[in-house]
Amino acid sequence: MNPPIPRAKLFGNPTRAQCQISPDGRWLSWLAPKDGVLNVWVTPADDMAAAQVITDDRKRGIRFYGWMPNGTHVLYIQDEGGTEDWHVYVADIASREVRNLTPLAGVQAQLHGLSLDHPNMMAVGLNERDKAWHDVYRIDILSGARELVFENTQQLSRIVLDRQLRPKLASKTRAEEGGRIRYRIEGSRLEPVGVVEHEDDLTTYTIGFTRDAGTVYGVSSAGRDKAALFATDWQSGRETLLAQHPKADIGHVLTHPETDVVEAAAALYLRSEWIPLNERMAADLKKLHGELPGEIGIVDRTLDDSRWIVVASAAEAPATYHLYDRGKGTITELFASRPELKTCRLAPMQAEVVRARDGLDLVSYLTLPAGEKKRPEVPLPMVLLVHGGPWARDAYGFDPQHQWLTDRGYAVLSVNFRASTGFGKAFVNAGDLEWGRKMHDDLIDAVNWAVGEGIASRERVAIMGGSYGGYATLAGLTFTPEVFCCGVDIVGPSNLETLLATIPPYWAAFFENLARRVGDPRTEAGRKLLRERSPLHHAGNITRPLLIAQGANDPRVKQAEADQIMDAMRAKGLAVTYVLYPEEGHGFAVPQNRQSFYAIAEAFLAAHLGGRCEPVGQDFEGAKFEVREGVSHVAGLEAALSQRG
Repeated sequence: MNPPIPRAKLFGNPTRAQCQISPDGRWLSWLAPKDGVLNVWVTPADDMAAAQVITDDRKRGIRFYGWMPNGTHVLYIQDEGGTEDWHVYVADIASREVRNLTPLAGVQAQLHGLSLDHPNMMAVGLNERDKAWHDVYRIDILSGARELVFENTQQLSRIVLDRQLRPKLASKTRAEEGGRIRYRIEGSRLEPVGVVEHEDDLTTYTIGFTRDAGTVYGVSSAGRDKAALFATDWQSGRETLLAQHPKADIGHVLTHPETDVVEAAAALYLRSEWIPLNERMAADLKKLHGELPGEIGIVDRTLDDSRWIVVASAAEAPATYHLYDRGKGTITELFASRPELKTCRLAPMQAEVVRARDGLDLVSYLTLPAGEKKRPEVPLPMVLLVHGGPWARDAYGFDPQHQWLTDRGYAVLSVNFRASTGFGKAFVNAGDLEWGRKMHDDLIDAVNWAVGEGIASRERVAIMGGSYGGYATLAGLTFTPEVFCCGVDIVGPSNLETLLATIPPYWAAFFENLARRVGDPRTEAGRKLLRERSPLHHAGNITRPLLIAQGANDPRVKQAEADQIMDAMRAKGLAVTYVLYPEEGHGFAVPQNRQSFYAIAEAFLAAHLGGRCEPVGQDFEGAKFEVREGVSHVAGLEAALSQRG
């Protein structure tokens, strides 16, 4: 048997990631570690060896960045300790000067747009005036001057700007009926242009304008189940259907870098499928799919559209980045994001469609240990890995958690339960008011399917997940305590009443959606439902071991959610291990923290599922965490902590 894949190779920083090309094609850029922290590196496009780092983040690492249209500056966003109070920074690639363009304490910046016609300007939303609502500003990146463009005193959300950075569209939540009213913005005047009903709210949205502002693109499920791509003439309001898929929503588009005309769309059912909208794009996509393995993504394009950055990946092959010269027809590999995994035996992922008890099709992804057949000869211990959101989805591709768990000897199953997005509005709306009920039934049905197929051993199934997946873990151990042998809850809410009472103020526009989809705390019936569906109030049902991990600065699921369930379990004498990360938020961004958590989780799972376990080794070094409860419940944890000092 091969030695375990080191956790550092799966959960540490990538060697390089997020390759981009400057608008003029002169520069390539990517994220890579500097002194162990992800920063932006830039190199001439014809000299990969000349790369130099141009930023100097020393804490959490940069995770999102992009080029300014001027081709001389790179922008990125960063928060402090996971608070999600984002700041926008800009770095000059020549001088390497980095400036914070939104140096406002406790204020969240949202990047609204960039403009080819104003290449040194950006549009940013700031909730400085009112924490619940963002006003729109234009910022000159050279001078730092900030100009108010739109004061959002009318409590609007989803403000869309045209390519001249002028506010053009917005929405306002309807309190009684649900859904939202759409408006055109004409200076300071709002003109109603339609209503998005509640049933379409999560599957209908604006993508953006063409550069000439003549056409606006959007995805809509109005009058249909699967959301399709439409183009709307701005003057006449005439809509044209551009792309649709019989089983999935349109979820991604490619736009021409100069005109912003949409040239292709993608939908994801089992695997991603591209729908080209012109012959040239069809030929390009055919060539790329023919020469590159796995899933294909076009992540960046030069302004003249002569060169593309293309990423290729598969479940058992982490991302590789390529330079595609459209004129020459050549594809040149630039780098692999995790080359250290090329020598490791990774496992393929298979798509499965599981039938729920009421007939819904649940698109799911199963990964078995490398070398196993499609169905193992002997049922395996299994981890049910539940996605967050819940208005999100699992997809095919390289997943470090899947690879980690299968390498340790487990089957891994990820299920797109009802309320998951991408499968049409009927599927997402089927999850309304079904937290801890039909949404959870789907997970149980998937476990029963895996047992029936001979994949999973009935007595050795664990449940694990983050955010909603953490809630599902707690629900699994409280509402169906006989199904799972243990659970791992990462930043999951335990009390739906306190969850909704403490949402970030800038989620005000989303509150009506939460009330209709989770439970309405303003009504007696809603409060009763929230209480019934809160694992906290059923903690006495827990009979199986639980591991909780929480970020102290989480703005979405506050630390109190973890504290409450820990206190309830301790009061009832139930076994729980609680790990708190004081400088993290909704998830663990710092690689040392990630590695320490997975080291603890691995030992926990090994004790209850019987898989193999890599020693802690160096995985606690540099991590900042506290074991608030239950250090003795995880084998080897107390000894590893004592060696850490």
